Amino acid sequence: MLIALIACAVFGSVALLVIGLGRRTSSVMESRLDEFRDQTTMFDGEEADLNISFAARILKPGMEGMAGAFGSVLPASLLTKLERQLVMAGNPMTLNTFVGIWAACVLFMTGFILFAVITVGMTVGPLQAFMVLVFGIVGWMLPRIWLSGRVKARQKEVVKSLPDALDLVTVCVEAGLGLDAALARVASWSDGPLADEITRMLRDITMGKLRREALIELTERLEVEELTSFVNSVIQAEQLGVGIAQVLRVQSEQIRTRRRQKAEKAAHEAAIKMLFPLVLFIFPAFILVILGPAGIRITQSLAK
Repeated sequence: MLIALIACAVFGSVALLVIGLGRRTSSVMESRLDEFRDQTTMFDGEEADLNISFAARILKPGMEGMAGAFGSVLPASLLTKLERQLVMAGNPMTLNTFVGIWAACVLFMTGFILFAVITVGMTVGPLQAFMVLVFGIVGWMLPRIWLSGRVKARQKEVVKSLPDALDLVTVCVEAGLGLDAALARVASWSDGPLADEITRMLRDITMGKLRREALIELTERLEVEELTSFVNSVIQAEQLGVGIAQVLRVQSEQIRTRRRQKAEKAAHEAAIKMLFPLVLFIFPAFILVILGPAGIRITQSLAK
């Protein structure tokens, strides 16, 4: 009898425990489902559409459609080159957005000058067609020129900040830090495109990519000659077992020497570059200021 009572008690406690756990789980699930229903039914379809901005409802889909149509006409090699330039420029926009802006620029330039020609002259002759073609070419070139300028400006910032960054890496490595820790210290203490790219490289290494592959991808994203030389030296030093601190010291000195040589080259080229504005603008102004009063007096004396 006692054994039967103990068995019934154990069975009842287990049954109550299972029922309680089941009710607790179901209540939590039901509460979450109720919250999700409240969030989804808070706004109906019309109010949700009204909350979306005009640019997101109209302009963005139209731009994407224009970019898709324009991108289907362009060759794949050109799209690959544009995507690479966007990466080198720091990804200011997506490839689809750039292609859409490019198409809009071409259509706007050609359409605007065509409308102006038809409105003013009411006819389209060879001269008007040539003007439309010229403005179409300008609209075709402007986005590419802007992108190339963005890439060059970013590369110039990297070249400017590279010697100081290498000095800091060298000091950190000589103090006992590893290369990755030294690069992380440089990325945290500096700013600019070089620090951003180093942070991305370290993130790739953390996610499991080899350091060699991450460094090569870093050079491909920037395409700076000094940085490529530094990365190649670091990779060779790791493969050959050479001390990385000595390699960093040599690379830092070489990069500073190159920067000084570039500055001297720019200083020597400045005199030649100043020759054309001197001849075209400054010398005529000097001649006009010096000979102007004499010319006025000569004309007044001849008039008498």
